[in-house]
Amino acid sequence: MFARNVTRRFFSLPAVPTKFQNKMFINGEFVSAASGDTFGTYNPADESLITEVPEAGEEDVNRAVAAARHAFDHGPWRLMTGHDRSVLMHRFADLLDRDKDELAALEALDNGKHVAVAQAADINLVIRQFRSYAGWADKHFGDVVPIAGPYFQYTREEPVGVAAQIIPWNFPALMAAWKWGPALATGCVTVTKVAEQTPLSALKMAELSQEAGFPPGVINVITGQGAAGSMLAKHRDVDKVAFTGSTEVGYDVMRNSHVHNLKRVSLELGGKSANIILSDADVDLAVQQATFGLFFNAGQCCCAGSRAFVHESIYDQFVEKSVAHAASLKLGGQFSANVDQGPQIDRTQMDKILKYVESGRSDGAELLTGGNRFGDKGFYVEPTVFAGVTDDMQIAKEEIFGPVMAVMKFSTVDEVIQRANNSNYGLAAGLVTQSLDNALYVSNALRAGTIYVNCFDVFTESTSFGGYKDSGIGREVGKNGLKNYLETKNVIIKTPEGCLP
Repeated sequence: MFARNVTRRFFSLPAVPTKFQNKMFINGEFVSAASGDTFGTYNPADESLITEVPEAGEEDVNRAVAAARHAFDHGPWRLMTGHDRSVLMHRFADLLDRDKDELAALEALDNGKHVAVAQAADINLVIRQFRSYAGWADKHFGDVVPIAGPYFQYTREEPVGVAAQIIPWNFPALMAAWKWGPALATGCVTVTKVAEQTPLSALKMAELSQEAGFPPGVINVITGQGAAGSMLAKHRDVDKVAFTGSTEVGYDVMRNSHVHNLKRVSLELGGKSANIILSDADVDLAVQQATFGLFFNAGQCCCAGSRAFVHESIYDQFVEKSVAHAASLKLGGQFSANVDQGPQIDRTQMDKILKYVESGRSDGAELLTGGNRFGDKGFYVEPTVFAGVTDDMQIAKEEIFGPVMAVMKFSTVDEVIQRANNSNYGLAAGLVTQSLDNALYVSNALRAGTIYVNCFDVFTESTSFGGYKDSGIGREVGKNGLKNYLETKNVIIKTPEGCLP
């Protein structure tokens, strides 16, 4: 579970390991781009350059896919027993645990989230995720299936093959774990394209995979812009594509994945989650749940409860307390003490959020707090609360991916269910109520992949995650996550006459 009450104590800024400055990880080695081109990754808190990383081009993508293809077709990984893969994955988790402070600091430096949160929430879950999937490595297998006639029939669960995995910038280390874990447990190999804004934690994880003893080519990490991800999705030697990011880019990934071959595709995409506060809700709990579900990670969560539907009988109380809470949040750098909210990831995202704020104003919503850039250095947006929002407003329909809460009033349960479902998205939803009947009725009626009742942003190593409608295809994490990386093979053997199968 993401930690709500983490102590934001001071941590020193990390040094970027020289081993992967200007390098990416292909076939068990840190290498430069074939072109020699690089680009910068920046600290979103002060806009300073952290380091340079390679700009992967077509030759680099081909080299990484070829390494993965060879590792799968001819290397030892696919033929290892599940037990032996499990041993390596546990060793990898041990190394992640050993270096968790450094990994959290790199994650915070690159992403902007507070380092204490990165350690307590993100990296803690990364370690738990690998330990969990290590436990699954020898526990996925087929069945013996009865069949009429003199035949023996069984199924095998086999690895899909080479998996291209394209991960986002909001939880880069955790999203790598969500994708590497099931791929490695099932015997697949991976080429991971990291977000251009946040390459450092995945490179550190690649370094530790090398130390753990994974065979060359099993894990490859390339750095670059969106074009590198498109090349991976199109590549004819890639068997499966997993993408986490915006719905718009998800459509492009789906189209590109079927250019040269029919790849298996899983997508975890955008959201505009409804958060429903019923009339019987404890208002203080509702405010706590709603503000955490929206402002956590500076609003940069795909499942953020950005549409707060509040019953008319408690609407005014909720708005008043939510505004007070938002106004009390302290903004600051990821290594400063007593900070509640860090910066947005980059200037592009900050400007996008501020444009949404302007659209809310122009559409007639009531801006009660925030709505401005904070400071003149770094990409900070004040925690923002709009009241009087209607369903047709842009801020009520589109994913903002920032600290902007839209509060809307409703009268009846059936009304709010219909309005909550009236969205192209269906990733998550929240509900606050003291009634079990309401909890079951509303949860069953909402068309979303995860429903949080009297809580929000609860994640564990076994919590399945994914969405309905334009929020994606498939589920990640836990047992369901394995399905994305397995093919089922049916085998039928003729038995001798008179021999019972």
